[in-house]
Amino acid sequence: MNLVKPNVLEIVLLWLVLTKLNILCIFTAKSIIMKNNLLTLFIAFVVLYSCDVVDDLTKFDLDYQTNYSIPATTLIDSPFSLNTPDVTTESDSSFESNNTHKDLIESIKLKSLKLTIDSPESGNFNFLKEVHIYIDAEDLEELEIANIFNLENTDDNTISLDVLGQELKSYIKKDSFNLRVKTITDETISQTHDITIDTKFRVDAEILGV
Repeated sequence: MNLVKPNVLEIVLLWLVLTKLNILCIFTAKSIIMKNNLLTLFIAFVVLYSCDVVDDLTKFDLDYQTNYSIPATTLIDSPFSLNTPDVTTESDSSFESNNTHKDLIESIKLKSLKLTIDSPESGNFNFLKEVHIYIDAEDLEELEIANIFNLENTDDNTISLDVLGQELKSYIKKDSFNLRVKTITDETISQTHDITIDTKFRVDAEILGV
């Protein structure tokens, strides 16, 4: 039997064909893997986005406002405390308007607390050295929720305190709470200063139907 030996040209052509087939297979495999990866990433993005949307639906803010007055004083570097009037929470109706109720509340924490001088009009917080805010409610222990230290003289009539991040759902689920303000001054003041306290609480709850 006579075997026909392929010539060099045929061998080269065969090598080129096999090389192209190999490259095509590799490219096809990479394309499939890339498409699968993109699909996986897309599904993961949709799932994470959906979780974020549901998570946002279960969170809402409650705003409360109260006030107190600091009388004219010649004392400095001596702490003194003042209590605010009771703050009515109306928590049941607030929870209901956000499609939840108190049994489904998972967490309530103070999000922000701001002090604003209402009078005198020219008043500022330069006389303050530090401030501590405490919350209290019926049958619950008093708890510090915000403070600020080493206040500088900025001539501002508003200041935002540092919140301490405690769990406060037991206090806000009550019918009312009150705040105690402990202050240390480093300047005397000749007039009574009327101050408003604005608080914002962040509620995390299970939402009915979600």
